[in-house]
Amino acid sequence: MKFKILVLAVVVALTTNTNAQNGKAANTKLPIGVFDSGTGGLTVLEAMLSLDAYNNTNGLPGADGKPDFNSEFFEYLADQANMPYGNYAAEKKTDLLKEHIFKNMQFLLQSNNTKLPAKMIVLACNTATAYALSDIKAKFKSENIQVPVIGVIDAGAKAALAYQAKAGAGTIGVFATAGTVASEGYPRTLQTMAKEKGLPVLSVVSQGGAGLAESIDRDWSYFVDTLQQARKEYKGPSMKNALYRIDTTLLAAYQFDNTNNKLLCEFDDKGRCLDLQLNDPANYVRYHLVTLLEKMLQQNIKTPMNTLILGCTHYPYMRDTIAKVLNELYDYKKDNQFRYRTCINKHVELIDPSVETAKEAYLVMRNLQLTNNVAPQSNQFFITIPNTNLSEVQLQPDGWFTYAYKYGRTAGEKKDYVQYVPFDRKNISDASYERFKLVLPHAYTEISKTLNK
Repeated sequence: MKFKILVLAVVVALTTNTNAQNGKAANTKLPIGVFDSGTGGLTVLEAMLSLDAYNNTNGLPGADGKPDFNSEFFEYLADQANMPYGNYAAEKKTDLLKEHIFKNMQFLLQSNNTKLPAKMIVLACNTATAYALSDIKAKFKSENIQVPVIGVIDAGAKAALAYQAKAGAGTIGVFATAGTVASEGYPRTLQTMAKEKGLPVLSVVSQGGAGLAESIDRDWSYFVDTLQQARKEYKGPSMKNALYRIDTTLLAAYQFDNTNNKLLCEFDDKGRCLDLQLNDPANYVRYHLVTLLEKMLQQNIKTPMNTLILGCTHYPYMRDTIAKVLNELYDYKKDNQFRYRTCINKHVELIDPSVETAKEAYLVMRNLQLTNNVAPQSNQFFITIPNTNLSEVQLQPDGWFTYAYKYGRTAGEKKDYVQYVPFDRKNISDASYERFKLVLPHAYTEISKTLNK
């Protein structure tokens, strides 16, 4: 499928700049665009805001006590209305997914009364990187749009191999969205990098974390904190879900938290539980990590996992929970035997690609002479919301697209499904802001500045 990026007036601006100064210094005063399917990409922005890995004067490795992006400003975009991206592959709608991504690139490149065009774009979304990065680069090249685009998968793979070189070979786990797993982006990149380094074929196992990113971003189909009973609209793992089935023989391994309606039952008229539904991000973590280790047992993978790539930018929000559950599973016994010790090391290194992505972005910016040399402007944060001007739009009780409408649309219809608006107190919940405050202090500070205006 061919995509046309309409960059409006920014094409003229970029062409003038690149002709004037060879596509480099003329764009230094523009922002860096950071894009994700939701708020998960804020973990990458946090890494960029806090990174101090280089000397800002000469660009050489080594901290100098100053944030490396200290002179830069950012435009963050969360495509919340169209997330989760991880489900488009399963619904056979990757062409629609790419269309969404290209429209978001168009938004970041355009200039209007409220924003400037981005001089560089960081694709802070593993699924978007897997399905569209090469297409974006090809399109930019064909249209002479000299804006570098950075993805997260290479960075994550590089960090995993670096840890393996230090700690010794082990199975590398990839914990990502179902879409990223289906793309084979991480295993393919890992094996390619290993081959380039002269390493043997790696042991890699992947788990698609259906519902985890969605529950973190409070997607109604996967998590509603006011629920008190199971519901038919639920899309996550359950006893009846053929793809993501909760195995009742593994309940002792899952150790689900059933307090405060975090685990919901569908009861029959005799009070028997006919189905289980997850209603808490931590319970999604528990389900998927057990499923990953069970997969290793079934596939008879003998090399214990010592590295786990958090292959979705939402997952670092749950880093402490993931580490805690892995420790529990290392010590879990069934029939008086340690069930998973052939599968995992006592310590499993959790790889967050965010820092490596931030490093790559810095080096690209320096190499292309895009470093800002004037006082930076204010950071901006944008989110997509349903375009209710479309008469066909179908919304859930929480005001976002229904699952059927979101994945039932067809690529190429040339419709404006969403509107681009700033972060506010309505389109992002107070609970999410509290999470940002705890986990992403630098990003939260910048977001707060925009909310207080």
